[in-house]
Amino acid sequence: MTERTADPADAIRIDKWLWAARFFKTRQLAIEAINGGKVHVDGQRVKPSRVIRPGSRLEIHKDSLSWEIEVLAINTQRRPAAEAALLYAESETSRLRRQALVRERRELGSAIPDSKGRPTKRDRRQIQRFTEHGDSVG
Repeated sequence: MTERTADPADAIRIDKWLWAARFFKTRQLAIEAINGGKVHVDGQRVKPSRVIRPGSRLEIHKDSLSWEIEVLAINTQRRPAAEAALLYAESETSRLRRQALVRERRELGSAIPDSKGRPTKRDRRQIQRFTEHGDSVG
């Protein structure tokens, strides 16, 4: 018989690890992201059954945000977010880029006036006058 050199407790399927590390709410969402090419291990596309170990480098793209991380630990159970953050280390450039994008989105969102719901009849008439004639609303 052949001996295994690596301890099986030090390896886990990537879809399960992404779920346990709280990058995705369900394993199915993690699988869909992996199959869609949104997750790379050591610069290569992988399948959901790919086994990762501590030291593996991952690139995760989700909702226009991206993470470049290194796997530090393995956990098969989904734990609280504070504990899940201990499973990986994000690169400094990745963290700064992601924070800048979030800050930009927040500033852009604050520039848009809050909607008060459906326009009233008067508001609709003003909008129609403005779009048809280019007149000032008043």
